Amino acid sequence: MDFTNIREKMEKSINVYNEKLSEVRAGRANPAILNKIKIDYYGTPTPINQVAGVSVPEARLIVIQPWDLSVLKEIEKAILASDIGINPNNDGKVIRLAFPELTEERRKDLVKDIKKMAEDAKISIRAIRRDGIENAKAEQKDGNITEDELKQAEDEIQKMTDKSVEEIDKILENKEKEVMSV
Repeated sequence: MDFTNIREKMEKSINVYNEKLSEVRAGRANPAILNKIKIDYYGTPTPINQVAGVSVPEARLIVIQPWDLSVLKEIEKAILASDIGINPNNDGKVIRLAFPELTEERRKDLVKDIKKMAEDAKISIRAIRRDGIENAKAEQKDGNITEDELKQAEDEIQKMTDKSVEEIDKILENKEKEVMSV
């Protein structure tokens, strides 16, 4: 039985979890929080990083410098309309996003959110495991694999699941440390 598809799906779940974590505001400036924000650039929804230079000159500051100054107001509006919770500071040439220091309560809330995201990723991986085992059982029922091969397939799928869940736990632990120590 081929496990490539199952492995790829599990890796994709881990990658999605990593992407979601990169958008979590951990008191430190991270340009990834701008990834989902798009502006109307001549009638086309365009990511900010495609119309401006985005830099992080200090630990808690993002500077957005548009290549075309006419989009400065659009970028500012898009940031205000988004849910990142930071007010842009527009000086006519660049937009500055200053990240405030996180309170202890806010850090704990972020950790709760991160843990929920981790649990969602684990649920996704377990669903992939379930589908893989069901497919293996169907193969056995159709006579394509023996009962021993079914048992081996179930064991292999479980090993992949355990490895993926362990990886999510490591990522969670690192992010949790980052949030609590900023």
